[in-house]
Amino acid sequence: MTTKASHFKVHHNGVTIRVSRGGRGQLLVLCPGLLTTQADLHELIELLRRDYDVVTFDLRGHGLSSPADRYTFEAFLSDFDAVMTEWGNRGLPSAPVLVGHSLGADLAVHHAAEHPDAVAELVLIDGANPVPEPFITEADLPEFRAMAEGLRHEFERAEGTARQVLLTPQDFLDLNLEIEVVRSGILDRYRKIDRPIRMIMSTSMAGNSGEGRAQWRNQNWRAGIERLVRERPHVSTSWLDADHRLVVTHAPEIARLIRDTRRPAGQAAS
Repeated sequence: MTTKASHFKVHHNGVTIRVSRGGRGQLLVLCPGLLTTQADLHELIELLRRDYDVVTFDLRGHGLSSPADRYTFEAFLSDFDAVMTEWGNRGLPSAPVLVGHSLGADLAVHHAAEHPDAVAELVLIDGANPVPEPFITEADLPEFRAMAEGLRHEFERAEGTARQVLLTPQDFLDLNLEIEVVRSGILDRYRKIDRPIRMIMSTSMAGNSGEGRAQWRNQNWRAGIERLVRERPHVSTSWLDADHRLVVTHAPEIARLIRDTRRPAGQAAS
């Protein structure tokens, strides 16, 4: 059953961010990842609304939000901050749970590091990972350029719908290279956060084809989380047998893990 939701806009630096709110319970702010929209996350959002008052939105250049002239990490973070400021100005009774997928997880960590008192806890889904080695080396650039170009047809097919992505393939590639740099220093951000943190991670972030460097990337992904837990032992981790699309393919499992507050911090699940 679809939960009735309200819809409104946040205007910020010439960009219009489309926001939805629905459900009941503790406030939860859900930030989609790169190339992901509220429409893509429909199942997960509806499941979470059974237990939470869910606020979610489309990133600039995604879904029903407006295009922009910049698609940098700082630009996306400023939009995230604008949405959070909107709720802070409404005098809510308690701090929200922040949930982010992929790029959205990185945005949540950076926001929480700067506003630790405004967050109840973080649930980070397959993102904000301090991987020990970069995913995109000079030798990997041709592969990633081809991947970015391959997205062009997907972007064109979704144009004009709630699932549209207005970034160019070059925007996508540039942002991925920037995220590599951001994640190289993200442990410093974690050190500023004293709220509970739960990670929900995919075992096959780069797929399970076994071709090319996919296996190494999956190992690097796991090594990043092991590094994080060594540095911040209170972080709890759950691993799902999935790839990076887990927010779409494993929505019921993710909703259950977000609701589950009984597992002691630091205990991993598989």
